[in-house]
Amino acid sequence: MNIKSMLPVILVGFTLAACAGLSDAVSNETPASGNEAPGSPLDPLPEEDKMVRGEVTVSSSEMLIMESYPLQIDLAVEGTLPTPCHQLRASVRGPDHENIIKVELYSLVDPNLICAQVIQAFEEKIPLGSYPDGSYTVHLNDEWVGEFTQ
Repeated sequence: MNIKSMLPVILVGFTLAACAGLSDAVSNETPASGNEAPGSPLDPLPEEDKMVRGEVTVSSSEMLIMESYPLQIDLAVEGTLPTPCHQLRASVRGPDHENIIKVELYSLVDPNLICAQVIQAFEEKIPLGSYPDGSYTVHLNDEWVGEFTQ
């Protein structure tokens, strides 16, 4: 074989090798969806302070009350993120003086990432923990989700 006939094969090989390395680099920065995501949406993200806050669309939410003592409460949430590059975040505050537990759900995204502009579905369980005896109300993004009594 001569070098001219091998040149296209060599170029295709280099191109495929370069693309494989690029997809590995992108996959390390792009979050997985649902339960595949590393950690909990309550866990801090590396370089979170350099990320931009984004929206989350919640399609359903439900309180899960574990039969234990003390009661353990989880919040099961389904919805969508604006892109696959957005990472789900949650902030749990409370109970306040009215025994309201406020859960804020939002997303963070690295503004320097180039990302496919497609909606990314998610399903997540957010642990709310346990609380002293009393009656509590749970709100998600300022919307009532449910009530429980410990």
